Amino acid sequence: MKQEKAVIVFSGGQDSTTCLFWAKERFAEVEAVTFDYDQRHRLEIDCAKAITKELGIKHHILDMSLLNQLAPNALTRKDIEVKDGEDGELPSTFVPGRNLLFLSFAGVLARQIGARHIVTGVCETDFSGYPDCRDAFIKSLNVTLNLSMDYPFVIDTPLMWLNKAETWALADQLGAFDFVREKTLTCYNGIIADGCGECPACKLRRKGLEDYLSMKEGR
Repeated sequence: MKQEKAVIVFSGGQDSTTCLFWAKERFAEVEAVTFDYDQRHRLEIDCAKAITKELGIKHHILDMSLLNQLAPNALTRKDIEVKDGEDGELPSTFVPGRNLLFLSFAGVLARQIGARHIVTGVCETDFSGYPDCRDAFIKSLNVTLNLSMDYPFVIDTPLMWLNKAETWALADQLGAFDFVREKTLTCYNGIIADGCGECPACKLRRKGLEDYLSMKEGR
């Protein structure tokens, strides 16, 4: 019987929406938290609102605009080009400290509402070089959160070792394949569903989808 409560860090994208369905299967109660950091496309927040409303999930939106001031990048500035990292550099979409702050604030919220689990869609397999998506970082922060609030948090990362094709497979297993494909926002140019098809996020999403569909057809 499901008894525990979870908070999911939610952006309305493919990964966090898949994690939301994953959490709904495992926990008696799930609440979502979305962070407003003056991101480049406000549609991300609208998308998160629409999904949580449709699924009947209590939704918290927290103001994190200070992050925009401290860490200008391609996700918060229209004059910075979205591009992959070159010669060992991080992608222009990397927001320093984002997951550290998001998960810390999610922890504060979780403690206030009596939730022990914090669910996040970070992934080391297809992590675009972001250091704050690595398993070592999550494990370290989990210990730090527990010590800082003397509370038994568990940070759940259901996608940590999955590639994008396997993430699509998980959505399908959860009965959420069409929902994720049609209603989520992954595109850096702010286009829901299949997106623009040209930005790094869309290319990764599309390749994963094609790989999964090919694998499914070949069974």
